[in-house]
Amino acid sequence: MKQAVMIGAGQIGRGFIGMLLEKAGYHVVFADVNMDVVNDINTRGEYTVHLMDTVCEETVVKNISAMHVASPELVDAIAQPECDLICTSVGLTALTKVAPVIASGLSLRRRNGVEEPMNIIACENAIRGTSQLKAMVEEYLEEEDLAWLPEHTGFPDSAVDRIIPPRHDVSAAESYVERYHEWDVERGGFIGEIPEVEGMEVVDDLTAYLERKLFTLNGPNAVTACMGYERSYPTINETLKDPEVYAVVWGMMEECCAMLVKRHGFSPESLEQYRKNLMQRFMNPYIIDDCVRVAREPIRKLSPQDRIIAPMMHAYDYGIPTPSYYTGVASVLLYANPEEPQCMEIQKMLAEGGVRRVMEQVCDVHEDDVITAIEKEYERLKG
Repeated sequence: MKQAVMIGAGQIGRGFIGMLLEKAGYHVVFADVNMDVVNDINTRGEYTVHLMDTVCEETVVKNISAMHVASPELVDAIAQPECDLICTSVGLTALTKVAPVIASGLSLRRRNGVEEPMNIIACENAIRGTSQLKAMVEEYLEEEDLAWLPEHTGFPDSAVDRIIPPRHDVSAAESYVERYHEWDVERGGFIGEIPEVEGMEVVDDLTAYLERKLFTLNGPNAVTACMGYERSYPTINETLKDPEVYAVVWGMMEECCAMLVKRHGFSPESLEQYRKNLMQRFMNPYIIDDCVRVAREPIRKLSPQDRIIAPMMHAYDYGIPTPSYYTGVASVLLYANPEEPQCMEIQKMLAEGGVRRVMEQVCDVHEDDVITAIEKEYERLKG
């Protein structure tokens, strides 16, 4: 039986990618750092995915097993000839921790003479996450492994889209997801026969889909979370009931979509429907997403190539006004959660050098008119 390794047994790993792989006929080996999750999966031998919408459905996932991500057994599992697919869902910053394990497994495949092709897909909220993972893996490979790699291992980039907020009131035996899902994988990155997985869409050029999702969904979602925290709303859907927040988030989506039309040639009609669907998903009463969770790591989210600054500056280059983005950036700067280290680092920079220092040092934005506009919004919101 063909086998896939799913590194990361969180909500995306179990409630989305792992479920699709199991339904495609794979035995799915989950790897995670949480031994409670690992033991629960191995004890029960199954889990249930609850689709939460106006019509609720349940799917039982059975053909599974689990192990710790640092166990020697994971290296052996990757080296097995029947294992032809590895997926990750651990968060971009954690890829550095799983890269050496993947490298060890690939090296063992080579030494064992395994000729069957393998594909590795990073299912992360990041631009070209798989390409970043590939570079990390290659750092741990010897010359013989690097020479062997291109003919035996593919690294297709992907974009994943499904809102699956964590729930602390359920065990690993259950996962709660929204109905909508999208998993786009770039055709050119595959080696060998492309796996047939219902729900995985193979596309020729992934960049447009990556940016559409990261910029239109993740950016406004992060701003919603920061505004919600400052206004004492606990969840995303509660925050968006506030007319002022709704107006800012909807405005960001409109400005972003105007940019995407020019940058990638999307039709205005398709993007209008896309952002309408996004707003409905954000406000789904069955999917409760915590503002503190969504707002975490604000420095990363304000980096120049990420979900907020990149679309704002692309729009600026096209001459598209972005007043909602200015409000959104100011809202993230005002996010003052004392339990979030990156948040406190931003607050320290603001106290020492004001908005301009953060914009220049964190966001790599030096355009005076942009900084001035954000400064004005920051002072307005702060007042």
